[in-house]
Amino acid sequence: MESTVSRREFIKVGAATVAGLGALESGMISAEVSSERPPNLLIIHTDQQSSWTLGIYGGTLIDTPRIDAIGSEGAVFSNFFTNSAVCTPSRGCFLTGRYPHAHGAYKNNIELSRDEMTLARVLQKNGYETGYAGKWHLDGTPKPGWMKLSRSMGFEDCRYMFNRGHWKKIVEDADGDAKESPYNVIGDEKTYTTDWLASKTINFIKRQRENPFFFMVSIPDPHTPYTVRAPYDTMLNPDDMPIPLTFSEKNPPKWAAAARDNGRYAMKKPKREEILRQDIAAYCGEVKCIDDNVGRILDCLAEQGILDNTIVVFTTDHGDYMGEHGLLGKNQLYETAYRIPLLIRWPKKIAGNTAVDNIVSTVDFQPTVLSLMGIEPSGREQGGDASALIQGRKADWRDVSFIHHASLKRAGIFTKKYELAYVQNNDHILFDRLNDPEQVNNLFNDPKYKNVIDELTEQIIAHNTEVDSPALSWLKELR
Repeated sequence: MESTVSRREFIKVGAATVAGLGALESGMISAEVSSERPPNLLIIHTDQQSSWTLGIYGGTLIDTPRIDAIGSEGAVFSNFFTNSAVCTPSRGCFLTGRYPHAHGAYKNNIELSRDEMTLARVLQKNGYETGYAGKWHLDGTPKPGWMKLSRSMGFEDCRYMFNRGHWKKIVEDADGDAKESPYNVIGDEKTYTTDWLASKTINFIKRQRENPFFFMVSIPDPHTPYTVRAPYDTMLNPDDMPIPLTFSEKNPPKWAAAARDNGRYAMKKPKREEILRQDIAAYCGEVKCIDDNVGRILDCLAEQGILDNTIVVFTTDHGDYMGEHGLLGKNQLYETAYRIPLLIRWPKKIAGNTAVDNIVSTVDFQPTVLSLMGIEPSGREQGGDASALIQGRKADWRDVSFIHHASLKRAGIFTKKYELAYVQNNDHILFDRLNDPEQVNNLFNDPKYKNVIDELTEQIIAHNTEVDSPALSWLKELR
């Protein structure tokens, strides 16, 4: 294998990929259920999972048939963007439908404003039994911060909800209270965190109840540390892992060069390619473990006879650069951390193989899923209702997503064709998303694109003005 390869050569995103997955061999089990009962809602949420890890988004490194089936039997969003590519603000946008500065948790380890109308609070008011298991990261600094009902923001069953951390083993004492292990301790098929959380989800689903439920399981993988239990730790050979073409990019923007050269894959670091290959293999092993556990959860829904009357959502908070531009993690400005998976399955209202190519953001999720369920939102949301896009109906929809960076010193916009982002007192970027998917040709200083930049800049300023963003203080000077 060549030492470098375009990640886009084995990641082909688009409607053709979605349509070609209609007959997955290892899909879900059909389940008949009365259409009269309000739907349940199950959200499976991972941490730092790039779209290229999933087969339904064109990924080829690992097989993910159970996650893929959610999309092939429902809707696949090929242009779903987080508004802030870091854990806390992204999760806040997803659950409130509001931008980071509005919901309060604008950067990591800041708590969500206590009066926010989370999705759980809205559904609770509408008679739903609510529960959450896994990483929350919206309650400030506590770590692990096992949640109390007074802090759970509408999630009534919060016994296995913790604020932050990426442990690989969780055990319970005689009273059933959970206890995390040091990061270097790896659990087994019962205690490894992904498996353990899937089991808690299954236990919740199996309860006898009269009301519909909303449950969210937040799996801390495939975030660092890149370790996973057997047999997933040896499923992929690091020597076979492809290195992105941009891994040793020569002239990135100043902010990208600084992040790269202070990071895990610094240009002068010995064996940097070897380290990256090991990381990719472990990262993909984590994803394969997630896929198998998603299968366990879906099988449970089918066995309980409620699969087809449960809206099943699979998504994440942001992606991972995993060597692109020599970077690890997220919270820079390249697209890979922002464009993330979103799959929604509900046969009653969503046809299989529905491809949504429109740009939709995390702030749009809450109003969209509530609309699908026929439930009025709180009225505080700043995102839009994209339910018509899922159901093939005409919609007056604006194909843009706005970047609200955690530093408050970066801001930008994604359109179908371009990404424009400003960095206060630093290199700005304009990338052609269609013709330069690797994002190596910065067009910002090319005079041919002045009109494009002017138009998109006005959209950025107008948006930040509309939502009263703190970044407006320096953005308006761009005029």
